[in-house]
Amino acid sequence: MNVLVLGGGGREHAMCWAIARSEGVGTLSCAPGNAGIAGIAECVALDILDPAAVIAHCRSHDIGLLVIGPEAPLEAGVSDAARAAGITVFGPGQAAAMLETSKAFTKEICDASGAPTARYAAFSTPDEAKAYIREQGAPIVVKADGLAAGKGVIVAETVESALEAVDTIFDGPGGASVVIEEMLTGEEASFFVLTDGKTVLPLAGAQDHKRARDGDNGPNTGGMGAYSPAPAFSSQIEAQALEKIVRPILGEMSARGTPYIGVLYAGLMLTADGPKLIEINARFGDPECQCILPRLKTDFLALLLACANGKLAQQKIEFSEQTCLTVVMAAKGYPGTYERGDPIDGLDSADADPNVIIFHAGTRFEQTVVVSDGGRVLGITALGRDVLEARNRAYDAAGAIRWDTGFYRSDIGWRAL
Repeated sequence: MNVLVLGGGGREHAMCWAIARSEGVGTLSCAPGNAGIAGIAECVALDILDPAAVIAHCRSHDIGLLVIGPEAPLEAGVSDAARAAGITVFGPGQAAAMLETSKAFTKEICDASGAPTARYAAFSTPDEAKAYIREQGAPIVVKADGLAAGKGVIVAETVESALEAVDTIFDGPGGASVVIEEMLTGEEASFFVLTDGKTVLPLAGAQDHKRARDGDNGPNTGGMGAYSPAPAFSSQIEAQALEKIVRPILGEMSARGTPYIGVLYAGLMLTADGPKLIEINARFGDPECQCILPRLKTDFLALLLACANGKLAQQKIEFSEQTCLTVVMAAKGYPGTYERGDPIDGLDSADADPNVIIFHAGTRFEQTVVVSDGGRVLGITALGRDVLEARNRAYDAAGAIRWDTGFYRSDIGWRAL
């Protein structure tokens, strides 16, 4: 079967890596891909936000499965158009993907389904949002209602910083409106499930590190590292999250005539009162995907096909008991401004250990040289018997990479340790 993956980040590299290991895959291609993906799949130039272009490519290349990695093509309606054209697709439709593309919509679904979440209010003007913040006080969380490339959430410790956050969001991507939330306390965890619109199959839990600097300091990012499984995300908490949050939300979506098909990522806060929903993403997390898929023993392509074809009830998921940990190497200045085009050396030495995988995120080739081409550039991923062994292997590999303008956190996995 020929497979096309849309996207070019670390998540898509991990997905291509897992698909390539399947006996059922024929030609594997990725649009646009990156320098790492090019080693295992054909990278194609394609506008992944143009449904007509994606459909034409699928038809001309006999694509048996279209796998949508990032959220932007979902919002653009690519999955709906491809399904209408008779193409098998892994990924929710545009209406179901609103669980990610609109935080206000997700809150509405939580209210309707009874899923526990933070108290909130949504506003379409800065003045209304600021008045609410002054009334509520701080700390408080300010979120862009729409997509903001993983940077639309600001945890404000003071009223003044919250007011500034409102202006920042309204002036930026996804800022037509804002959602203001109470700040929940506890440990954060990421929970992933697969669903074909009827069956819900728990996939895995992980913990991410959102802040840019050691000690969970600095601005929020798309993620600076992750590990799976997470000791804090016990089987008991997983069961609670499944029954009180995931199933009710998916049930509400089906009741509205927009069943959810694909992977659902529930960002949770593990509070003293049990897990509460922070947000939903309509795709695999990045970098969580990079530390989940190397643990997966079940054929990944078979799971994607079962999900897309409504046959998930026939599947079981098996994971290795090993821990997997990913350290993100980012360009200096990220999540703000940063340079591109800097050479990266030592990649061959870094992944010489069979327990290490280097997933590329923001890279490209300049002739035969790998250069940086994004904010988060590499995901150094390692397997081990536990968090400590996986962490040591990942940092040994990171130390072998020579990239003058790169940086990474030195404390990934600290909660588990």
